[in-house]
Amino acid sequence: MVEPKHYPGLNEIQVNESRALHGVNILTPPEKESLLTRFLEKFRDPLIIILLVAGALSIGISIYEYYGLHEGAAVFFEPLGIFVAILLATGLAFFFEIKADREFAILNQVNDDEPVQVIRNGNAIQIPKKDVVVGDIVILSTGEEIPADGQLLEAVSLQVDESSLTGEPVCAKSTDPAHFDKEATFPSDHVLRGTKIMEGHGIMTVTAVGDKTENGKVFEAAQIDDSVKTPLNEQLERLGRLISRASYGIAGLIVCVRMAMFFINVGDGFDWMTFLSFFLQTIMIAVTLIVVAVPEGLPMAVTLSLAYSMRRMLKTNNLVRKMHACETMGAATVICTDKTGTLTENQMRIYNTDFFALPDQRLGNDATSRIIEEAIAINSTAQLDLSNPDKATVLGNPTEGALLLWLDASGHDYRKIRETVEIIDELPFTTERKYMATEVRSQALKGKSVLYVKGAPEIVYGLCSSTESDVDKSTIDKMLLDYQNQAMRTLGFAYKIMNDDELPFSEGAIAGRDLVFMGIAAISDPVRAEVPDAVKECIDAGIAIKIVTGDTPNTAKEIARQISLWNENDNELNIITGPEFAALSDKELMERIDDFKIIARARPLDKKRLVETLQKKGEVVAVTGDGTNDAPALKAAHVGLSMGDGTSVAKEASDITIIDNSFASIGRAVMWGRSLYHNIQRFVLFQLTVNVVACLIVLFGAFMGTESPLTVTQMLWVNIIMDTFAAMALASLPPSQSVMQEKPRSRNAFIITRLMKWDIITVGGIFFIILLALLYLFHHTYIEGLDSMFPLNLSAEGHDLSPYELSLFFSIFVFMQFWNMFNARSFETRKSAFHLKGCSEFLLIACAIFFGQVLIVEFGGEMFNVVPLRFIDWVIIVVATSPILWFGEIIHLFKRS
Repeated sequence: MVEPKHYPGLNEIQVNESRALHGVNILTPPEKESLLTRFLEKFRDPLIIILLVAGALSIGISIYEYYGLHEGAAVFFEPLGIFVAILLATGLAFFFEIKADREFAILNQVNDDEPVQVIRNGNAIQIPKKDVVVGDIVILSTGEEIPADGQLLEAVSLQVDESSLTGEPVCAKSTDPAHFDKEATFPSDHVLRGTKIMEGHGIMTVTAVGDKTENGKVFEAAQIDDSVKTPLNEQLERLGRLISRASYGIAGLIVCVRMAMFFINVGDGFDWMTFLSFFLQTIMIAVTLIVVAVPEGLPMAVTLSLAYSMRRMLKTNNLVRKMHACETMGAATVICTDKTGTLTENQMRIYNTDFFALPDQRLGNDATSRIIEEAIAINSTAQLDLSNPDKATVLGNPTEGALLLWLDASGHDYRKIRETVEIIDELPFTTERKYMATEVRSQALKGKSVLYVKGAPEIVYGLCSSTESDVDKSTIDKMLLDYQNQAMRTLGFAYKIMNDDELPFSEGAIAGRDLVFMGIAAISDPVRAEVPDAVKECIDAGIAIKIVTGDTPNTAKEIARQISLWNENDNELNIITGPEFAALSDKELMERIDDFKIIARARPLDKKRLVETLQKKGEVVAVTGDGTNDAPALKAAHVGLSMGDGTSVAKEASDITIIDNSFASIGRAVMWGRSLYHNIQRFVLFQLTVNVVACLIVLFGAFMGTESPLTVTQMLWVNIIMDTFAAMALASLPPSQSVMQEKPRSRNAFIITRLMKWDIITVGGIFFIILLALLYLFHHTYIEGLDSMFPLNLSAEGHDLSPYELSLFFSIFVFMQFWNMFNARSFETRKSAFHLKGCSEFLLIACAIFFGQVLIVEFGGEMFNVVPLRFIDWVIIVVATSPILWFGEIIHLFKRS
């Protein structure tokens, strides 16, 4: 007989001392940045910084022009336009991220007032969870969440769901060293805060509270912002440096050349006032070139592209919380994924049953199915929540719940069976016995008492004297080996028809060894149906997949085999356990990390170390996870992907939440990211071509001594309004499945490819030559309409361009860019610019640009320095500039062929 144990617990003095020494049982919430700080962070973008410098210079020039040269207030349009562009780009990014935060609506808070049973001063009392201290004696019951880390003093049939920390849905806990699981992630006599008791009960003494618990360490690690730069951040920084160096270099060249020209022309008649006036004019031209060179629309284009993708990705079950994650997914080279709930359904299911035929002459017709149904329904501690007609939910032990789900799927209501059967006696499952038994007054066998036994097949078989249908042991052993090789859990079933005076149990065990073995059931957490295809899609796209799980090596390997990640060429170099992983030095890990496909028995910070090491090797890392244990890695990764039904801590640490928990949605996120990057490249191609042309015109005017034919407000329309529309048009292009056939781009690759560079230089140069020729014609002949230009009547002396000629030049310049937008849209797509399926937004915005230009010229007046054009001139401009599209189509057709 076991003597009952007495636990006096802590007294009030000891409680206060413990709280002072070890702290309170509350997870310290992360410090939240203020909205102002988050908004100001948007100004750290390299292109925004360049725009701020250009804007400051532009303000200085505008003030001089207004007060010194007594020009009109229109001189302030340029700096105003620049700062409008800055505020739009930063404001939109800030707005969409705040909006996503609110939509996300996930809190890290836990219910710290939840009642917990503890023993203090020799009495069992209830206290709030936040008041638990180290040294407290806590009473644990089925269904409760464990309030703190502790060591078990007692454990009766204790099964704990540790999936939120280790990925293990069921861990058997014991105080008997003989029954400890040596491969367990945490000791078998330890329980952890935030895990849940699925079955049994126990008593523990608290060893850690609050931030000192394993849950707290994970939570704290998840708040560390490693400030990992995304590939797009790095490439835009390089682009910003290139643009600033080029514009400052050319501006410096303008100053040097014009100063040299001044001193050559002035000869001996040097005058300080003339020099200062000429020098100031030169500085203004140089600043104008810098302002023109800086792509005001690019930050906004990137923001609009990301914001548009955020909204569209939500329709594919990807809730994007942080804007950069849209594009960064497209650069991913490695995905580190957990197993439970991500690759698998996180619900135990019957894979197969091998119930042997029961002889009719002994039990009567139809007894086979009825006795199996009764054995499963009655000899179980689980329940099903059937309130949702579309999906039954297991309450209690997941393994036993799988049997009830199988019964339910077969059309049998376990509740009705239980209601009609009288339970005589029962023996609960323990880790020592490894089986459970229930004696009932059977309805399947009317008027008979039947003992049902279920448990570990080898133990249950040892209690039997015969097997139904005379199946021999070698056949059963072969079945079990086959299931175990597939990392499945197996249960054995037996029964016995009891005599009236026969006792089923003796000294806490089955009395006798004369049961009949009924058969076995194989149970597994099945792989999600869509996962194998989704994993193949990612591998074909050049993305490496690594499984990081708290499960056993055999189980992890079997799951990897089922999703085609593990093949016959893999060996022990491709799998490692958490303790082995932790024992590797940083140098050893760097050498071996590429080989790893599986890390089994992993602890939370193993995954984070894996991510950080991969990042040091230049990989772009995405991490998937649904548990608290995944949070540090989710936070450290370039992109963290949490599951829709994951823990709030995991969701808070992630950048994207996969609402439908489907790994296939990750493939769609990669496709969106890659397509988005191509769309940004197309906009860079489009806008830099515009800027090259504009800069060359300013440069030409600087050396020829003439003013730019494009006014400040006209450049404002071209550089901001039109480019914003173009950004929206190119950002709205639908994703292409073909990008999944490409390999991930190099992290060090520049956003401007060699092909883009030559396209910008060639097209920009051609446009400049055409516009330069037009300027010459307009300067040397009087144009009253494009239909009356020919025959040309060029005069020897030039003249200042009339408002009508300037309006023609402005419109021709814009429509050349308009048609080039279509060429940019089809750049590197292997499709025609006229392939407009799914591009309704592009067409709508293209129409807005087209008619917007007409409206600006017809009604812009003095503000835009334009006068209305004749209808025939509009027709000629549209038709005469359209060959830009046709030539582009011919070149793309030649490339495709």
